[in-house]
Formats: sequence, structure tokens, C-alpha cells
Amino acid sequence: MDHIGAIADTVRQVREQLAAVAGASLSAASDTELCALTVAVEDAGRLLDGLRAGTAGEIGDRSRHGLGSEALPVRFGLKRASQVVERLTRVSPAEAARRVSVGTAVRPRAHLDGTPLPPEHAPLAAAMADGQVGIDAASVIVRCLDQARDTATQEDIELAETALVETAAHCTADEVGIQARAWREALDPDGAEPRDERIHRKRAFFLGREVDGLTKFSGVLTPVDAALLAAAFNEADKPGNAPRFLSDVDRATGTTLVTDESGETSIQFVDPRSREQRHYDVVTGLLGAGVRSTGAEPGGMRSKAEITAIITLDDLRTGHGVGFIDGVDEPVSAATVQQLVCANGYAPILLGDNGEVLMLGQTQRLFSPVQVRALRVRDGGCVNCGAPPGWCDAHHVDQWIRDDGPTDIDNGVLLCQDCHRLIHKNAFAMKMIDGRPHVLAPPWFDPEQKWRKLGGARTQMITSLHKRLA
Repeated sequence: MDHIGAIADTVRQVREQLAAVAGASLSAASDTELCALTVAVEDAGRLLDGLRAGTAGEIGDRSRHGLGSEALPVRFGLKRASQVVERLTRVSPAEAARRVSVGTAVRPRAHLDGTPLPPEHAPLAAAMADGQVGIDAASVIVRCLDQARDTATQEDIELAETALVETAAHCTADEVGIQARAWREALDPDGAEPRDERIHRKRAFFLGREVDGLTKFSGVLTPVDAALLAAAFNEADKPGNAPRFLSDVDRATGTTLVTDESGETSIQFVDPRSREQRHYDVVTGLLGAGVRSTGAEPGGMRSKAEITAIITLDDLRTGHGVGFIDGVDEPVSAATVQQLVCANGYAPILLGDNGEVLMLGQTQRLFSPVQVRALRVRDGGCVNCGAPPGWCDAHHVDQWIRDDGPTDIDNGVLLCQDCHRLIHKNAFAMKMIDGRPHVLAPPWFDPEQKWRKLGGARTQMITSLHKRLA
């Protein structure tokens, strides 16, 4: 049996072994066993992702236009390599296209004379072959670095790719995406502003026709407008916040009289609306408030929500570079942040070399509003689950009473209410390293037993990219 035939036979044997255990009941597993199995299954899945990308990349190579009637799509009666993958694997068109894109980027190449060349994305290829990076993370790495390739040197591309592969080995695909976009902007500093202009031109709102008393609407938002709306939604969704923009019907439906054991009667309200209905009421409520408001000039309107834009002071002053807006993944140009600052002002926060917010030295029990604002900039939301900053409270890493922990920024992290309650009951340890929150996972989750940096803060990315590319 040839080499490829032997690989196919091995894969079939592995499939038979997996099929034998796929039907096993998991209800008898302990929490630790279930979590360990989840990690093991995902490790195997990343290896399969490498094989999937490899086969899709080879199909892509055999689908070149220059092959004419010998190209695989032509032989299948199709047009593109992704259609061949879709037909063979039964995945969605988007997933098939993603596999071809990643597979092409990580497959070995050759000169016209047949001399072997390494893959275009060699560090990523090695990591995928080793099962360290899956398709999700690989796709965003390839896309962002390829967007910067026209202006960046190959050395800088390799530096960025190595850093992103290291990140992908212990972070989620969403976190890798945030860092990949940050690298893209650092490697192509002039790319954000033209993208801002293209995005602004594409803004749109569509109001459909009324059907049975309801009118459909759709559209696309610019990053700043999306962040404003997300901030309003987050405020409405935060547990414990009083409901806003309630109709009389919803207020009456959610209001009940409750009598306690002593016979005293009180009014209790439970919001009867779904999340989607609540968001709808926020949009229409803000629209109504805006219509009733009076701007400083004809056509103007006052700002209705607070958003946080993160940028270095040098970039803000020069108008070059990029910044990040809470709730939006894509970075925006420094010029966009300058416009926000011009309209709303800004609050400077001093950062250290590692992107940490410097200590304010407060000794009070509760974190001050200024400290909480600084934590929002540094952590970007709940450091455990990624909940929006508006949902989070400040938590003492070294506890106030038990560990005599100070109420300082370098002893605080943002945690949502659920994670705040659960942080003391799990098997993860937390501590501050270089002014940033880190976690030590149990051995079944992280056999290497390394302290991993927590949070989705963009301040650390901005400072580290400036240092690495200096």
C-alpha cells in the first residue's frame, strides 16, 4: 500500500474507534472527567482540522485555471475548488471556502523548476500539523496577515505570525482574532483610515414594507454607531438594572403584589420582555428621545450613551495609528478617535511598560468609579467569560479581608456578577503578574501548568506591538 493509501487506512481505523465510543453515555462522568474529555476531544479535532485544511489546500492546487479540463472542478462539473470540497464533505459553502483558503496558505509550495518551498504561512502550518491551532483561529490569522502583506516586510509578517500562533495555543479564536487585527493595523498603519472611509460610505438603513401590521428593517452600522448601540443594549441587559422604555402593557404585565410571611404586601416587578423585545424598545426609545432632543446646531443631537475608545496618547495627538472601541472587534483609525474626542472629550490614563494601569493608591473597601473605569480599559470586560464591561464589577484578586488585599488597580479585575460569585468555588487560581490578571488552570485543563494572561484588553496589544515593532 502506498503512503497516501496507508494514511487513508489509518484515518478509517481511527474513525471506527471513535464510532465505538461515540455512543457512550456521559451522564455518569464526574465534572473533572467530563471537562478532561472535552479538552481531549477538542485536541483531536484540531488535528483533524489540520488534515481537513491539507486536503482542501491540495484540492485548491488541483483546481488551478491553468489545468484546463484536468482541473478538479471541471471534472466534477463545478466551477471552484470550494464547491468540490462542499460536495465531498457536505459542509457549508462558507466553511468549504475557509478550508481552501487556509489549506492553500499552509501547504508546501514549489518553484517552477520543482524546487520545494516552505508554506506561505510556515509557523501556522507547523502548529496545525501538531494540533495546536484549529481552523477558526487559522482562518483569521491568514486573512489579517495577508491583508497587511503588501506593506509589511516578510520578517515582520513572520514575527506577527509566530506571536499569533503562540496566542492561539492557549486562547480562544475570538481573542486570536482581536490580536490578529491589532497586528494587521501595526503592520499596515495606513490601512485603517481608508477602511474607515469605505465603511462610512457603506452605512445603510433599510425600511421594508408593512406586512400584517409589522415592518421589517435591516442595515449595517459603522463601528462607532455599533458601539453606541451595543452600549445601550448592555446597559439594558445588565442584571439588576431597572428596566427602561417599558410600555404600559409590559409594566402592568410584569407587576405583581407579593405578601410576605408577616403579612406585609409589596410590589414586585419582573420584566416580561424577551431580550429581543427589550433591544427593540431600547432602539425605539432612544429614537424617540433623539427626536425630542435639541442639538447645539440644526440637525444635531446630543450623545445618548457612553463608549470607551482606547488609543495611545501619541497616536491620538498625531492622528496616525489605530484605536479600539469597546464592543467592536475591528480597530478604527486614529482620526476616528480624534473625532470622538473632539465631540466628547477624553480621560487620559497612565499605563506602564506592560500595558498595566498604574496604581491609584486608594485604600477604601470599594473600588472608585475612576478605578473601575481604568479596569474597563485594561481588562475589556469580564476577564473570565468576556461579558461586556458594563455588566462587570471590580473584584479583589487578593481578597480584602482574607488576604488583606488593597483596593488598588493592580489588585483588581473585572468580573461579571456570575463569575464574581463562582470565582471562589472553581479549581482555577488567580494572581496579578506585571499588573495584569493571570490564571493557573488545573492540570487536567493545562498540563503545562503555566500562568495564562486573562482578559481581552487592547491596551496590552497596543503597547506590546509598539515595542516589538520599534
